[in-house]
Amino acid sequence: MTDAAPPADANPAPNGVETPPGPGFRILAQFVRDLSFENPKAPDSLRVEGKPAIDLGVEMNAQGRKDGLFEVELRLTVKATTDALTVFNVELVYGGLFALHGVAEPDIEPMLLIECPRYLFPFAREIIARATSDGGFYPPFMLDPIDFAGIYLSRQQQIARGPAEMAQA
Repeated sequence: MTDAAPPADANPAPNGVETPPGPGFRILAQFVRDLSFENPKAPDSLRVEGKPAIDLGVEMNAQGRKDGLFEVELRLTVKATTDALTVFNVELVYGGLFALHGVAEPDIEPMLLIECPRYLFPFAREIIARATSDGGFYPPFMLDPIDFAGIYLSRQQQIARGPAEMAQA
């Protein structure tokens, strides 16, 4: 063991946590910004025969902050219906506060809209499962894994096609 000083270019992160080399992110906080659960036809909706139709909506949003951090939101909406009634409706906006390090400028947007939501998803999934369970549904509704890269690429392709084609879609 030597008592050599660290190299001059060593840049320890605040709180004594070293940032690993290469691109990546750290999550500094996670939070529920908005949560709504509706079971408008309870208790009748608790005895529905068969599987209801599920309408799933997924949105990812990210914005930079003045302090150099990024807020990422994952907005999930789940509506379960039958021909006769709305079984349940869940809306969740789940967010995270992220610090990026070593990420090249062209890679920031994909990092924020693919990798960060991928990290937030399991926690959001659990919140939705718990809300449906607390709403009286057994088994609770469990979201299938989401392909955030596919959603991001699809959105990029829509933007590349231009506003005229987006209005028709």
